[in-house]
Amino acid sequence: MMQAWEDTIATKNDLLGACAQLRTEGLGFWRRIESDRFWSRQNVVWSPADNVRHLILSTVPVARALRVHRLILLTLFGVAETPSRSWNSLCSTYLEGLARGGTAGRYAPKQAAPPTNLLEGQQQLVGQFASTLLRLEEGIKPWKEKDLERYRLPHPVLGRLTVREMLMFTLFHVEHHRGKVARHLPTPCDP
Repeated sequence: MMQAWEDTIATKNDLLGACAQLRTEGLGFWRRIESDRFWSRQNVVWSPADNVRHLILSTVPVARALRVHRLILLTLFGVAETPSRSWNSLCSTYLEGLARGGTAGRYAPKQAAPPTNLLEGQQQLVGQFASTLLRLEEGIKPWKEKDLERYRLPHPVLGRLTVREMLMFTLFHVEHHRGKVARHLPTPCDP
């Protein structure tokens, strides 16, 4: 799904559309994984459930930051001095940062035992992620185009990003993890 977005995510409406698409089409991927596989680690790689928990942990702060008073963002992170990078440039820089040793750090999911009812646990976790994506989408709506370029947010690997870049990254990040999980599943699963 993501390949069609490359360098087409530029405006607030593009971001909103992509976020809505992730909530509708993208969440179906996580729901289609067999429950026992959803909770199982593949070698040393995170389980699909670990990936969803990681995505929740890393997306919630972005959704919250969108609701913070702009003056606080300005005070904490300054004003952007350069325009947002393109989708491809931002994604390439992130992947290079990972290759240099960037990690999930405090956004890594804690190891937890699977729930007793695997299917119900999967539905609850994916539902929590759906709510997180909805909060992100709702958080974007009041922002003006110029403010997406003016204000910044911190990223642990990329440094300070414009709000637009942080939103593009967040969308890419969800797809990045979905693709990783799809590659590690024992049977092919359409990302």
